[in-house]
Amino acid sequence: MNSKGIMPAPFDEMSSADGNSRPGYELIKRWLDSETPESLGHRRLEAELLFRRIGITFAVYGDEEAEERIIPFDIVPRVLTKTEWRKLATGLEQRVTALNMFLADIYGTGEILKAGIIPSDLVYRNPYFRPEMMGLKLPHDIYVQIAGIDLVRTDAEDFYVLEDNARTPSGVSYMLENREVMMRVFPDLFAEYRIDPVETYPEELLATLTSVAPNSAPGEPAVALLTPGPLNSAYYEHSFLADKLGIDLVEGSDLLVRDNVVFMRTTEGLKRVDVLYRRLDDDFLDPLTFLPTSVLGVPGLMNAYRAGNITLANAVGTGVADDKAVYSYMPEIVRFYLGAEPILKNVPTWRCREKDACAHVLDNLHDLVVKEVAGSGGYGMLIGPAADKATRDIFAEKIKADPDNFIAQPTLALSTCPTVVDAGIAPRHVDLRPFVLYGADKVRIVPGGLTRVALKEGSLVVNSSQGGGTKDTWVLDA
Repeated sequence: MNSKGIMPAPFDEMSSADGNSRPGYELIKRWLDSETPESLGHRRLEAELLFRRIGITFAVYGDEEAEERIIPFDIVPRVLTKTEWRKLATGLEQRVTALNMFLADIYGTGEILKAGIIPSDLVYRNPYFRPEMMGLKLPHDIYVQIAGIDLVRTDAEDFYVLEDNARTPSGVSYMLENREVMMRVFPDLFAEYRIDPVETYPEELLATLTSVAPNSAPGEPAVALLTPGPLNSAYYEHSFLADKLGIDLVEGSDLLVRDNVVFMRTTEGLKRVDVLYRRLDDDFLDPLTFLPTSVLGVPGLMNAYRAGNITLANAVGTGVADDKAVYSYMPEIVRFYLGAEPILKNVPTWRCREKDACAHVLDNLHDLVVKEVAGSGGYGMLIGPAADKATRDIFAEKIKADPDNFIAQPTLALSTCPTVVDAGIAPRHVDLRPFVLYGADKVRIVPGGLTRVALKEGSLVVNSSQGGGTKDTWVLDA
């Protein structure tokens, strides 16, 4: 919002104010200008049929109409230049490095807390803080091997980090399948553009996971992917990634712990597992340590973890870094551990746990986006300018009742990309989730990531569970 409370026009990633194409979009603009709504509709249908044939689905809990859905896909790619991507990749590596140092510190000597940079209660009272991790030495001090960092853009220069996903970031299967479908539907565009590949992600992920294996692993580390099972909303991705990596997809019942070593049951007997890429929340991992009623985890897994015989990716307790109040301290976290200014900016954030900030938020709900500190998926949030007074009043009462549970941010004019709609082409708001792989040997970031698009006109919510879709993201190798 500007000083008069008017939302500025969003940044158009394809076209400048004078109608000229921005760098990288020249060919896309010519292609779109040459297409009719009918031909675009035909291409969109062709892409949808491919997705249905492949079987790419996601589940929406509580949706009675359709538990399994095909994720909406837009056929107009989002384009980034090599210069734009280099800056983003450098900033992403810096940020995930700082996140790992922060997590190692708070589960270790807590220097950042002693220095008063972050309030101790924000960490120790966090629902995702795991006291069981205190003093536990992890291989290579790496807590976040796979990070999904959500970025939004507001102008030609500025990308902002909207949130960090350090527990079990999802969506990479859509990034890979989006590229495959685009290459099938638009081979002519790929022949004219030089586009950095994303197809190397599975081998990069496997190399990362192998690099963080415990020192006790005999020979070549054995890696498996732990899933909650077919009823999980992201099960498609779990099975997809296990297949691409060439590793076993296992459920808790497939594993057992003997002498603090994790084994997988196979037809040929027990096989040792050294690294678990786990897509299972902390609470369900080990009924002997966490939720006693969990039938999804592995009894004794935490004992093997403490003994240094298994690497969990990502580590237990990384959810503290996902907290939106902790997020607000990321500039200070980067400075504290790295002695450098953050390359990627945070969105300005008011912490409602602070009295003056809370008063400002309550006075300006009509202008702000309010989020629960542990919320995700676009749930538990208020977009002030789009909400009626009654809704804002309800949220105000929630904030007053539990101010520690909320943060607020300005309503950003998120950038737009051209998107196919029923009437032809129209701008729609987008964000970007690049995937950062943090190994013991190096940091790997495949160029691009998952672009999510708010398909509803005027909507700022890009989550697929709330009507959003995805696009292929092209980083031009030029």
